Amino acid sequence: MRSLTTRNILSKKPGAIVALEGALSDAIGEPERKGCWLVYGAEKNGKTWFSLMLAKALAQHERVAYISAEEGTDKSFTDNCQRAGITATDNILWDEYMSVDDIIVKFKKPRTPNIIFIDNMTMYADELLPGELKKRLVDALPRKLFVFLAHEERNSPYPAVARMAKKLAKVIVHVVGLKAIIASRFSAGGELVIDKEKCALFWGENK
Repeated sequence: MRSLTTRNILSKKPGAIVALEGALSDAIGEPERKGCWLVYGAEKNGKTWFSLMLAKALAQHERVAYISAEEGTDKSFTDNCQRAGITATDNILWDEYMSVDDIIVKFKKPRTPNIIFIDNMTMYADELLPGELKKRLVDALPRKLFVFLAHEERNSPYPAVARMAKKLAKVIVHVVGLKAIIASRFSAGGELVIDKEKCALFWGENK
């Protein structure tokens, strides 16, 4: 394989850009629509709530798929959707657990969503070794953007495949106490409050 020159690198045109608006755009920047992002946090801190809000924002410009692999689509999940402002007009397709092979088969088809949320990585711990994440899933769908959700254990994403996702991710969102702390390779990052009242209770009124 021929190496690229510095001129090649500097003149290389980016691929499709993810369209975001407002505070999300400020915090995330203008990322390419490929590879993966990671949203992680401890239980009951708002990571699914934030992820659904993000899915809704992305669906203003793209078709989005949301795989609710852990929780399914029962009442607790639909309640979360309503809390995040999801409506019947949002351009989002919903699935329950799908195997890695089924994900690849489904989303390799033309006219399928270009942004795929997987909620969450715990459900794939036995199916997907950390070293397989890039080659077997992310690289298998090179024109898709994956947004992985993961639990948190000892201040790190959990399980091991989620820690690998953090290494690969170009946007990392750590959700703590109804606040999304965003690190992005496309911007200086930032913080977004998911729910003002609950966030204030967690962090204290002066924070």
